[in-house]
Formats: sequence, structure tokens, C-alpha cells
Amino acid sequence: MPGAFPSNTLPVHSPDQGEPRSYTDPAEAVERLCELYGEATHFLAKSFAGAITGPTPTARFRAFYPEIRLRTTTYAKADSRLAFGHVASPGTYSTTVTRPDLFREYLTQQIGFLIHNHGQPVMIGPSTTPIPIHFADDGQGALAVPQQGALDFLLRDVFDVPDLTTTHDDIVNGFNVTHEDGSGPLALFTAQRIDYSLARLSHYTATTPDHFQNHVLFTNYQFYIEEFEVYARQMLRDPKSGYTAFVGPGNVEITDPDAPLPAPAKMPQMPTYHLKRDDHDGITLVNIGVGPSNAKTATDHIAVLRPHAWLMVGHCAGLRNSQSLGDFVLAHGYLREDHVLDDDLPVWMPIPALAEIQQALEQAVAEVTELEGFELKRIMRTGTVATIDNRNWELRDQSGPVRRLSQSRAVALDMESATIAANGFRFRVPYGTLLCVSDKPLHGELKLPGMASDFYKTQVARHLLIGIRAMEVLRGMPLDRLHSRKLRSFEETAFL
Repeated sequence: MPGAFPSNTLPVHSPDQGEPRSYTDPAEAVERLCELYGEATHFLAKSFAGAITGPTPTARFRAFYPEIRLRTTTYAKADSRLAFGHVASPGTYSTTVTRPDLFREYLTQQIGFLIHNHGQPVMIGPSTTPIPIHFADDGQGALAVPQQGALDFLLRDVFDVPDLTTTHDDIVNGFNVTHEDGSGPLALFTAQRIDYSLARLSHYTATTPDHFQNHVLFTNYQFYIEEFEVYARQMLRDPKSGYTAFVGPGNVEITDPDAPLPAPAKMPQMPTYHLKRDDHDGITLVNIGVGPSNAKTATDHIAVLRPHAWLMVGHCAGLRNSQSLGDFVLAHGYLREDHVLDDDLPVWMPIPALAEIQQALEQAVAEVTELEGFELKRIMRTGTVATIDNRNWELRDQSGPVRRLSQSRAVALDMESATIAANGFRFRVPYGTLLCVSDKPLHGELKLPGMASDFYKTQVARHLLIGIRAMEVLRGMPLDRLHSRKLRSFEETAFL
């Protein structure tokens, strides 16, 4: 019967993965991470298959995440302009690793910086953190773990299961985390935290994490998805574009520009599409829908993929009478009244505009609209964007909100932008916002069906092209320039 024996009385079986090894070649270090992870997940997958098809297990099966460890007795001799790639002070630092196959390029790059800047090897070996059976991806896809009660034994008696007490954002929130063995963190996310988000991404977007690209656009309207598909097919027709495939929900992937892209029978909560290039250097577009909760959910999970930048390209309410429907708003500040991040990032904390992102967005607007200089001001305002958590704020007493909007000098209002920017700041992901005015509720121009239809037809395609062009500009920037020091504290992890 389930629970017939307490788990602490069972013998524990684990794979023998040897002692940690020293590496001065980052590629060899990552290859060893892949070997260790493969051995551990294969052991768990094989043990799990035996447990559910054979007799009731009489042993506990456990395997461990691999880890990267650095010991240094000196301060790094790093370029002072570099915001990452070195630890803050002498000591021992470590991080657990999951899916090294997925993160191969990132890990090779970050380990390379460590070795170069500190002149010390890294140690690669098994950690002391067990891999939950739900996350034991052995290369054949996630295991189909039955629900509680479906087996003739309690799953947690035989295998490790996810533990939310160790899956948290303490490192990114700056709580000066020290691991149980006394080492400091090398990376912003532990392996368990990453695995949790990889699973959530597949659930919310209906695409697997390996399709995500390094440049992520967020929108709050399906119309942008439709235009993105049109653009993607154009790129696939052009052999010089550099784009190689287009992926939609359900992991449907096309390389032929005329191939069908059928939608799944049940669309996910956040339909996501990927225009792919080699080395994940393409563009991902996520329709997060409406509201700050969705914006936080999406960015909480996409952050573990360490994208190079994310931008919000959605609709907003214009707050100035001088604005017209279809005008653009480039956010250089945020009034945060969304509240979903208040416990993680206090509202008194400034969310700075990032020069590299701002310049790329302004350049993209100028190129797509063929306007520049003073003429560009006719269609684009730079200013504060207010983000709220009440879509129908106009129906309440307006005196309080309107006063705050005026005092903050806000030029636009939406429900997602400040959340996305704040989470970008929190997760050290370069962020920006370019919105398009779709209504002016304070001036009698509400988003009514007829007005909306005309607006969508003429503006969405141009707005999306601006977002794409901005990403192309950012793609051409060196990584050490794009990842601004504004995003890093004085006591940071070495990894981006």
C-alpha cells in the first residue's frame, strides 16, 4: 500500500560519477557538465521506468545536478567596463547546472570569462542537490510522472520531488545568499529554479524552451502575432535574411515559407512564436495578453534563458491631448502601480532607462517611419509610462489616478510595461518599451469597435517592424556593451 515504509529506511542507489575535475578549457568544462547531467538523468529515467513497471521498489533512487565551482584567493584583473564575468571578492563560489545541452553556448561563454579574468581553473563535478524526478529530462522529453495515488508506492518515498523551499529568487532579489556549503552564488538561478521555469514555459507558451531566441518581444494583442507570421514568411523566402525557421504553439516548425502553420486544438495562455537564427540569435514574440500578472509570469520564466534583451511593443492609452491615435511612446521612466512586484522589488527602487535600448528603439522608429530629428517628435513622445492593475480605471473616481498621472508627467498608461521593465531590472535582462497609442480616454477618444479596427489595420504592421528592427540593431551590439552596468549591483554574481 502507498506509504507502507518511511523513505529514510530505504537504501539509496545513486550513479557513481567520480570526483570533481579541474578545467582551464571552457568547452571541455561544458562537455563534462553534459556528461554528468546525462549520466544522472539516464539513471533516474531508467530507475523510474523500472519502478512503475516492475515490483514495488525497495530502494530509493537519487542522482545529483552537476555543478561549477571556482576558488580564488585574489581579486579579478577584469576590465572595469565589464559588468559581468568575475566574482566580487576572493572566496569559493558555485552554482548547480541543469540542461547544459540547452545552455551550452551561454555556459561556455560565462566559464570562459571566469577562467580568463581570474586566471584560475573551474572545478566540474556532481553537486549535493538531488534532481527531482519530474525534471529528469534524459533527452527523450520530460518524464510522464503519474499523479499522486496512481502508483502502488508514494513517489516521494522513492524519488526526489520538486521542493519549493529551495526554489526561489533570493539570489536575484539581492538577499546575499550563501549556499549550505558556505560558497557564494556564481549564477542568478539555481538548477531547481531553472527547471521549474523551463517546465512552466512549456505549459504557458506551448513551445519548448529550446525554441526561444535571445531577443524577445512582448505584446498584448493577437494582431501582432498575425503580422509576425507574415514577416516571418517573408524572411524565410529571402536566403540572405539569416532566419532559418519559424515555430508556433505546439512546436510546429516550418522552413518552407508557404508551409501551413496549424494552430493547436487548444491555444495556450500565452501564444508564442519564434523566428529562428543560428545560435538562438533570432526573435521570439510572446502574446502575454492583458495585465501585470501575465507580464510577471512570462518574464519570471523567460529570464532563466538569459535573453540578451526584451522589449514591450503593445498598445496604450495616450494621456496628452497633443497625441494622436497611432503615435508612439518611448518609455524613459515608469510609474509602477501594477503592484505584482512590490514584494520582490520595492516601488521606491528606480527603474532606469538603458541608453543602448533607447537608442536602438529611436533609430528603429526613424528608419521605419523615414522621419528624423524634430520631425520624429510629431509621432513619438518620450516620457513616463504608467502601469496599473485595473483595466477599467476610468470607471472609478478619477481624481486620485489623474492627479498621480499628472504629477509623474506620464504620457501613456498601460497594464504591462512597467512590470516587464521592472522584472528586466530585477533579472538583469536589458529592457525597453515602445507603445502605440490606441485610445485617449481622458480626452473622449475611447477604444470603440470601429475606431479600433481602422487603427489596427494601419498601425500594427509598422509598430511590429519597429520592434523587429530595434532587435536587429541590438543583435549587432557586443554583449559587454548591451549588458549595462546599470543592471548590476556592487556585489554581483559572475554569470550574466
